[in-house]
Amino acid sequence: MSDSYLDHLPSHEREKIRKRLRSPEEYERLREKVKGPEDLEREMNRNAEFAEAKLHLETEPSVQEHAKDAVAAFIDKQGLDSAFDKLPASAREALRKGQFEVTVDVSGKEPRLAVKPTAKPKEKKGATDAPSGNVAEVYPLKAALQQQVMASFKMGGGDGVAWI
Repeated sequence: MSDSYLDHLPSHEREKIRKRLRSPEEYERLREKVKGPEDLEREMNRNAEFAEAKLHLETEPSVQEHAKDAVAAFIDKQGLDSAFDKLPASAREALRKGQFEVTVDVSGKEPRLAVKPTAKPKEKKGATDAPSGNVAEVYPLKAALQQQVMASFKMGGGDGVAWI
């Protein structure tokens, strides 16, 4: 009754496919793609943590200031190169002056903390550029700094997460 694609192939082709799918290598490859319950729970907790961070960063100025201070202190102590992978000169200048916001970037595979420079670029006189809209470039933090900032948000322990 099944009308799978295997039914439409010649028998020798069906055998080759079945044999390949029964091989231990193929089984291992397929097994690696499947996430277990522990992996899913870890991913869900991580996503919930970043969703909460995004909410607090956007709605509570004190949390934004605390995160900004933590990033600025790390940059002062370790330098810009240890905090970011790639950073253009204009963004470097804004970060040195403290003109940035900490945000959660969700454009990649997984959420991560990032900074968004808030410095306004110098206007060119007589320029007839179209308005650029509300889009701003964000620069993700390296993992070490990201973990440090996320840990500084949390206070205490237990079931609930307390945000500064």
